[in-house]
Amino acid sequence: MRTTLVTATAVALCAVLTGPSLGAHSGGHVATRAALRAAVADGVPGATATARDAHGTWQATAGVGDLRTDRPRSTADRYRVGSITKTFVATVLLQLEAEGRLSLDDTVDEWLPGVVRGNGHDGRAVSVRRLLNHTSGISDYTYDEDFVRTHLLKDGFLEHRYDTVTPSELVAVAMTHRPDFEPGTGWKYSNTNYVLAGMVIEAVTGRPYGDEIRDRVIEPLHLRATSVPGTRAALPRPSSRAYSKLARTPTGPTYDVTTLNPSLASAAGEMISDSADLNRFYRALLGGRLLPPRQLEAMKTTVETREFAGAGYGLGLIARELSCGVRVWGHGGGIHGSSSEAVTTADGRHSLAFNFNGDWSGDSEAVVEAEFCGDPR
Repeated sequence: MRTTLVTATAVALCAVLTGPSLGAHSGGHVATRAALRAAVADGVPGATATARDAHGTWQATAGVGDLRTDRPRSTADRYRVGSITKTFVATVLLQLEAEGRLSLDDTVDEWLPGVVRGNGHDGRAVSVRRLLNHTSGISDYTYDEDFVRTHLLKDGFLEHRYDTVTPSELVAVAMTHRPDFEPGTGWKYSNTNYVLAGMVIEAVTGRPYGDEIRDRVIEPLHLRATSVPGTRAALPRPSSRAYSKLARTPTGPTYDVTTLNPSLASAAGEMISDSADLNRFYRALLGGRLLPPRQLEAMKTTVETREFAGAGYGLGLIARELSCGVRVWGHGGGIHGSSSEAVTTADGRHSLAFNFNGDWSGDSEAVVEAEFCGDPR
């Protein structure tokens, strides 16, 4: 879940980049090491990364996982992955389509009667496909000023961090605003789209969307570090602390935001994973192990985003053309105290996943460029 808290700053922290973990491939990745180190110098408390390529698996950390004790980050850290959750949700909906249990061209109102209604919103005019590729025009609840004050900024967050918010309540916040555009006439990232997508999964299957992700993706791929926490506030171990400024600017005090009720993100961004699991998931997805060819092709059919240069948005999947011409697929995610990226080449042979345990600084794009394009020329 991208929020207004993810900004840039130049606060310096002293940190030492650790070497690869035992058994990991230790050659190369010089530029990636430097990019992780630069993120820490920019103010990120710590970073953890895992890459997999033809030479094997490479892992590294930078900075600290606990500002109080200076404990370093671990390559085994589990962390909140934010909007990377969206790829899991889209995968389940595409599996359901492949089974003939719904069509991506079904309207939202067919599955959620009357839920998307008000201030110009009309679920009868929005298809499931438009939820998944962000062409619905539905307002993003995370931009609602009351939501921001209550859940994202310091005073509200510290008071309400353990409150449970239902998906219906999140959608209701969005319905108090006008649509951003008529369905199908534009593109804008909206977390409300994926809250609704999770609700559609539950309407189709009669089960919580997290149970479907567990049974269809997590368990078949043996993703031991991956979970859909629901209302559980704690991070499973091993994990590092997560930090935020809880402000609109990247200055001021730093707060420990490790524990929180992730229902405020719901199917738009509540999941937890680690770097190795994310690499395994995206390799399996792009490799055709989770979806039939027709559904995978639909997922990879992108629309122009305009907001992100060189990127196209598919169905819960982002395609990016890097400076060296390499095309990668994946998703990024931000939530309180956590900023993550997971990308892989179309053939699944080269993948990267990493996490910053702070949400106000660090250049994620520089890490991706470093891994796939090497040292800048």
